[in-house]
Formats: sequence, structure tokens, C-alpha cells
Amino acid sequence: MLLQEIPKKEDILAAEKRIHDYVHRTPVFTSTQLNEMLGVNVYFKCENLQKVGAFKMRGASNAVLSLTKQQLKKGVATHSSGNHAQAIALTAKIAKIPSYIVMPQNAPEVKVEAVKKYGAEVIFCESNLMAREETLNDVIEKTGATFIHPYDNYDVIAGQATCAKEMIEDTDHLKAIFAPIGGGGLMAGTLLSSQYFGHKIPIIGAEPQGADDAYRSWKAGKLIQMENPNTIADGLRTSVGERNFPIIQDYITDIVTVSDAEIIEAMRLIFNYLKLVVEPSGAVPFASMMKTAEKYKGKKVGVILCGGNVDLKKLPF
Repeated sequence: MLLQEIPKKEDILAAEKRIHDYVHRTPVFTSTQLNEMLGVNVYFKCENLQKVGAFKMRGASNAVLSLTKQQLKKGVATHSSGNHAQAIALTAKIAKIPSYIVMPQNAPEVKVEAVKKYGAEVIFCESNLMAREETLNDVIEKTGATFIHPYDNYDVIAGQATCAKEMIEDTDHLKAIFAPIGGGGLMAGTLLSSQYFGHKIPIIGAEPQGADDAYRSWKAGKLIQMENPNTIADGLRTSVGERNFPIIQDYITDIVTVSDAEIIEAMRLIFNYLKLVVEPSGAVPFASMMKTAEKYKGKKVGVILCGGNVDLKKLPF
């Protein structure tokens, strides 16, 4: 049954069970050298090692698997610049149902090719929200497919919440968890898992300065749409969703914004010390953590590396 309200503890537990065979329980890494450099014990939840290379597989699979048999027959559709697109496409392939993915013409080639390899039909559109929505509506009208929103969907939020739940279970006494904010699905899920499973661990939002609508919305107490985002972190350029924002407003401790230069430095350090490749969006939480490291001297903090889908020919460091 599709969720119509903010996920409860039992909804997240049900999501965890539902997606168990569709996702990896990703590892938590740490680096002695990085810890010594920062004076903070940092634990990295490696969602860059998740299926499709990003946390998006959690929410997408939970939402798809929550559909009725009748809905599944007609398939699923979405609009996405990459990671959610891949997650919907792979889930649909495993479930043996059709999938239709609307992608902007400037989506990273590595992500477009991955979506196609999973068997989805890709429909390109102009690189703006209006074009995405209009193209998607045309697809749904023609196919009868069910729209799975990339983040503004309670079943997606419940699926994303399993990431922080695992991290809380696999680490002890975290004093904070840093997670990215794009559309807000992962952040909303992280906040809920902190409330239900983590004794209300402080959750710190991480956002690029060139796409800081969540920070400005949080400060203003109302949703402010992102216009003309300008950041290397392509996965975080979207505006926060209407279902996500109230959860963020109620539970988040702080939001820290970072420059593209700080994001690139975080990517470089993750590569050098953890031997992991993360996409710019995946490095934003670590960049935010480093910017506020003085607050956490000698403490344990968690950082969610949300994705690793980057074109190696275009690494910025």
C-alpha cells in the first residue's frame, strides 16, 4: 500500500524488509590518516558502493515494490538527471516491468548509458523542470505508467531512511551525521531514522553554495525554489520537495553550505585516503564536515557518501 503520510518507524522497517534482496548493506569505512589530520573520528557510509552506484536504489526499489500488481503491469516512469533514473531502471528490470525515463539533454553520459543498459526507454528533454514535467506527462498519458518521483514521495523517503538506519546500527555513539540535501529524500529519511532508531542524533545538512535553496528555505521557514543553480554537484541542483521540507524543518540541526573548490578537495581526499571515487554530490557532506571540524574534535561523526557515478575522464582533481 502506498504511503500517504510521513513514514512511521514501522514503515521504515517494512521498507527495509521489502528491499532486502534489491540493495546492498553498504560498508562503513574510516581512515586513520584522515582522522589524525582532522582530529575527528569520521565514519563514511559508502553508498557509492550501492547498486547503481548511489543511495537512490533504496527509495526507488521501495516505491516500485509498493505498487499494486495492476500498476506494475503498465510499468513505471520518472524524470531524473541520473542516479534515480538508474535505480528505477534496474528495479524495473529485476521486477520484469517496463520503465520510461525522462532525462535532460545535458545529463552525464555515464548515467544515460547506464540507464539504457538496464533496459529502460530514455526520452530526452530540455534541461529545466517544466520540460521534464511536460515530457513526463506525455509519457504517462501514452503508457499508463506510474510516476515515481525522485524524492517527493513518502515511499521513496522510507526507502532512503534505511541508509542511516544501517549506519546507526553499524557504528557506536555518533555525535552527528552529515548528509546531502538535493530534493531532500535522503535527508528526510536520515532525519526520521535518527528520530526512530538513533536517539535523535544531530543531523547536519550539506549543500552546495550554488544550489542552497534548502539553507535559504530553512532560514526563511518556507520553501524557496532554486533558480539557475550553479554547482559542480549536479545531483544536488534540484529544489527541496514539498513532502521533504516539513521533515527537514522539524528535525534538522544545521545546514552547512560549501563551495565547488571545497567539494573538489573533499573528492580528492576521499580518493587519496579511502581509495574511493565519489561524484561531486557524494563529496558534499564530507566537505561540510571538514568546514565545521572544530566543533567535533575528538568525537565520532558519520558522513554519507551518497553516490559514486562520475565520468572518470572528467575528474576535477
